[in-house]
Amino acid sequence: MKLDASISAVVTGGASGLGLGTVKALRAKGVKVAIFDMNDETGKLAAEETGSVFCQCDVLSDDSVDAAFAKAREANGQERILVCCAGGGNAIPTARRDKKTGEINIFPSDKFEWVLKLNTVGTFRCVTRSAAGMMTQEPIDGERGVMINTASAAATDGQMGQAAYSAAKAAIVGMTLTIARDLSREGIRVNTIQPGIFDTPAMARATPEMKQALGAMVPFPPRMGHADDYASMVLELARNSYMNGETIRLDGAIRMQPR
Repeated sequence: MKLDASISAVVTGGASGLGLGTVKALRAKGVKVAIFDMNDETGKLAAEETGSVFCQCDVLSDDSVDAAFAKAREANGQERILVCCAGGGNAIPTARRDKKTGEINIFPSDKFEWVLKLNTVGTFRCVTRSAAGMMTQEPIDGERGVMINTASAAATDGQMGQAAYSAAKAAIVGMTLTIARDLSREGIRVNTIQPGIFDTPAMARATPEMKQALGAMVPFPPRMGHADDYASMVLELARNSYMNGETIRLDGAIRMQPR
């Protein structure tokens, strides 16, 4: 797909981190972008900085997602590109024994479900709405649109305490080919990026020493990934019309250790 001012895109989680890096890369190509994000303040700032449209959006809500797509399309027209970066997780062991008291605690089911709803269901909720919109458009060079979802190295190399996050991201990997097949007759491609250790706002609490140590774990290059590394892959997946139904690891060849 060509990337220019004739194309519109939606980026969920677009106010920070990988999402914001993607917004900047798309805007640099002239693409009209709508930022979907929960945070009103950072969302408006990101939109002003990049010349995008901000649509406050909670991917856990049908009504919120529907309203965000309606606002985005009113401003920019029907999106041909969807990039899903919205997500998050927690770190809770499946079951653990308190070292002092011996009390045994289990992972609360509601907290497990919340991570799946945010990452997997939230992604799928946006995919279905975007697919329906793309299907109303005439193909451009044979395709109506492209979707790029975000998984994680945790999908295959989950560390201790990441049961929910690993399950949620593995589900995104698992549904990639199926959705690509579902939408193939409509000329809509679907791919997933599986990032490793990236320097995002989630790392805000990490000290410089900790970040350096994390980067040193990566075989090559020995550093954490940057948002523009992710954004570069998004651009290639959007442009390359033969990339479909794939999950691509973007991790410097790291394989995560148990902890």
